[in-house]
Amino acid sequence: MSLGPLMIGIEGLTLTGEERRRLRDPAVGGVILFRRNFADADQLAALTADIRSLRAPPLLVATDHEGGRVQRFTDGFTRLPAQRGLGRLWQREPAEAEAIAEQLGWLGAAELLGVGVDLGLGPVVDIDHGMSTVIGDRALADTPRAVTALSAALVRGMRRAGMAAVAKHFPGHGGVRLDSHEALPEDPRDSRDLHDADLVPFRRLIMNGLEAVMMAHIVFPAEDRLPASLSRHWIGTILRGRLGFQGAVISDDLSMAGAAVAGGLRERVRTALGAGSDMVIIGNEGRAVDAVLPDWHGGADAAAALRRARLHGRHAPALKDLHASRDWRRAREAAALLER
Repeated sequence: MSLGPLMIGIEGLTLTGEERRRLRDPAVGGVILFRRNFADADQLAALTADIRSLRAPPLLVATDHEGGRVQRFTDGFTRLPAQRGLGRLWQREPAEAEAIAEQLGWLGAAELLGVGVDLGLGPVVDIDHGMSTVIGDRALADTPRAVTALSAALVRGMRRAGMAAVAKHFPGHGGVRLDSHEALPEDPRDSRDLHDADLVPFRRLIMNGLEAVMMAHIVFPAEDRLPASLSRHWIGTILRGRLGFQGAVISDDLSMAGAAVAGGLRERVRTALGAGSDMVIIGNEGRAVDAVLPDWHGGADAAAALRRARLHGRHAPALKDLHASRDWRRAREAAALLER
């Protein structure tokens, strides 16, 4: 059975019988985990093993693990610094900042892989234009040059650990004040500003074989009246066409208010997948997901299924073995340099 296009959430620390049934549905291709799903590293490893045992090939398991304000798993894991610390260091010592970024990319990915998580959804490659509080210190820097250099280093580290990168939030979340969790932001800048600034890091990562992109729930009227996450123009014409992206397109969580312009949950899923997304996240809808599942039985897009399958993480040492390694100690030392 190939992986379906839905990445869904679960409620607690273990799977219920209802959730097992849901995760075996062919429309489902992955699980996104939140803080509510985490007690400690041993519990998490047992949960991911249970999820992976349900299907062949196994379901993708993902979480947000950027560091700073956005890190779902803490006890037993390295507390990663916010990405902005790398940008501040880059202004003084670019080579050192890029070396540390690669170490941090490896560290975060290796720890997640050690408990059976395939994807730490990142890096954030939004440029901080001094407007978005929901991005803020999640952004690496306020210039395309710095964000490009540092995000490339983070991706190198993730790949060295065996994890695919998911660059977010395409085409850029740093130029709006509203939070797309709560509203639909609109970025009034003209196309030249977007292409000369916000798209630069994405373009460079794509040239280097970027595995996945997460779409933003943001309207850019200069390009389209639909949010980028629901837009054939952004996904097909710009991302696939003009930028030549060959990896997986993942929509940001369709539970968010920024996706509500499409209608109810079924309409949001249909619109996002119809626009060209390979996978959509539905993190907080519980049983409401059941109404969506029958829409995606059979007739699977083989190319999209292959792009999803390529996101599986590479086999990695268990977390306790990783913690005994010299590479892990060196990466922890690098992370500590940003806290000084």
